[in-house]
Amino acid sequence: MSDVQPQEQTDATGDAKAIDGLKKEVIEALKTCYDPEIPVDIYELGLIYDIDVAEDATVRVTMTLTSPMCPVAEILPGEVQQKVRDVERVANATIDLVWEPAWEPTMMSEAARLQLGF
Repeated sequence: MSDVQPQEQTDATGDAKAIDGLKKEVIEALKTCYDPEIPVDIYELGLIYDIDVAEDATVRVTMTLTSPMCPVAEILPGEVQQKVRDVERVANATIDLVWEPAWEPTMMSEAARLQLGF
C-alpha cells in the first residue's frame, strides 16, 4: 500500500493550512486595533465575532462595537478594514458591523479581563 495521498486531498489539506495561516495573520493585524477608550485590542475585547477567509484570500470580518453610541463607530470599522487589507496575502477585506448579539464584558478574553481588573 502506498503512502502517497491522492492529489486532491493533499491540495485540500494545503489550502486549509494556507487559510488557517492567513487567518492567524489577520488576527495579529486585528490585535493592533484599539478602542481608544479601553486600553485593550479589539480582538481580546471580544469585538470580533467572526473571521472568514475564502480560498481566494478574501477576508470577511464580522464585528461589533462596545455600543452603538461608541465615539469611534464611524472610524474603527474602516481602520479594521485597512489593517486587514494591509496583511500581505489578503486579496480584499470587507467588514460587517453588527449589533446582535450585543457586546458585553463577558465576551472579553481572560487576558483582557485581567488587564482591566475584571
